[in-house]
Amino acid sequence: MLTVNGLIIATDAEGYLANLADWNPLVAEKIAQNEGILLTQAHWEIIVLIRGFYTEFDLSPAMRPLVKYTANHLGPDKGKSIYLLSLFPGSPPKLAAKIAGLPRPTNCL
Repeated sequence: MLTVNGLIIATDAEGYLANLADWNPLVAEKIAQNEGILLTQAHWEIIVLIRGFYTEFDLSPAMRPLVKYTANHLGPDKGKSIYLLSLFPGSPPKLAAKIAGLPRPTNCL
């Protein structure tokens, strides 16, 4: 459960939003804060991108599709797993999806 501006927002046990419609930039900031991340413009670029992926394919991407999609949309320098790991440590697809208010990628450990 998250509290943002006095509103209680339901999450699952892992912290993913129970209702995707509850997402907004303030919610993203709160989730990121809970994960120890201060969102920068570089983070927002990936958050917007992963939300676009979800809109286009109706699923949250695993690492390979995220890297490829990032390279196609933001260029080869940003379409690298090491770049994504620098922004979203551990598992970039899972952490970026969580902050972006999307479901957990089903094929990520």
